[in-house]
Amino acid sequence: MNLTWEDFEKVDMRTGTIISAEDFPAARKPAYRLRIDFGPEIGIKNSSAQITALYRKEELLNQQVIAVVNFPPKKIADFISECLVLGVYDENKDVILLRPDKPAGNGLKIG
Repeated sequence: MNLTWEDFEKVDMRTGTIISAEDFPAARKPAYRLRIDFGPEIGIKNSSAQITALYRKEELLNQQVIAVVNFPPKKIADFISECLVLGVYDENKDVILLRPDKPAGNGLKIG
């Protein structure tokens, strides 16, 4: 299925900085609860991310990521996830985060 440019423009992908990462024991699969700062326009959003195989909580702090910020909130166990952090699956089905290769302002639109 091909997308139109209008379809693509509906997906709001932004840069953000992880300001906290905590274990999420209530999740079905190993995950972290992330708080991500997307700047003054969007603010801080929560996300559940299944990235425990390749990332330690401590190394995620202050790291920039790319996330979709306009999905509706989703309840995951006892947590509300407000955005989808983007990544690619490696050969082991572990998630490698998509990140800017240079520092970028929080909330900048991907397009």
